[in-house]
Amino acid sequence: MDASNIRNTALLLVDLQNDFIHPDGAYARGGAASADIAALPGRLAPVAQAFRRAGGWIVSTHFTLVPGRGGKPMISDHLRRLRPFLRKGDFLPGGWGQALVDDLAPADFTVEKVAFSAFYMSRLEWVLRKAGIEHLVAAGIVTNGGVASTVRVAHVRDFHVTVLEDGCAAFDSAVHRTNIDALRSIAEIETCDRLIGALS
Repeated sequence: MDASNIRNTALLLVDLQNDFIHPDGAYARGGAASADIAALPGRLAPVAQAFRRAGGWIVSTHFTLVPGRGGKPMISDHLRRLRPFLRKGDFLPGGWGQALVDDLAPADFTVEKVAFSAFYMSRLEWVLRKAGIEHLVAAGIVTNGGVASTVRVAHVRDFHVTVLEDGCAAFDSAVHRTNIDALRSIAEIETCDRLIGALS
């Protein structure tokens, strides 16, 4: 990565939220936990600190369950089948569960999302263009879902993208590796340590 363009670069933290990762969050309650995912905040905290010191941006995307009447969340059918434990109050806009984990906060911008891609029906591209951000360094969860979908759309929209291969995780390590390899044709693949070194 070329650190000379850091002021036009954002660390894009995909869905690193309490309800996904924290031991008291919705996914832990439902038994959908992963050691690889749980390790990400500690691994990415030095990356976020290096970005802040160097003058880069921190942008956080937040999966959101929009509450309907009576506060019951609107959940897509495929997600309801996959995660039947989701309930009222999970990923609630402005709630603790929807928030970025403390180890990585604060972000310069937060963007709510309702699907895998953080660009889908969100203000993400508007925020990035207004801030003059041209390069995204993507990290977060899951590699085969929110990360891959967001990276592919970013590529189509002419953002330069770097993916931190050890700054992303999935519920299956083989799935993670397969998806990192699949992104090599459209994104630069980097490690957290090498990125920190470049920013230093």
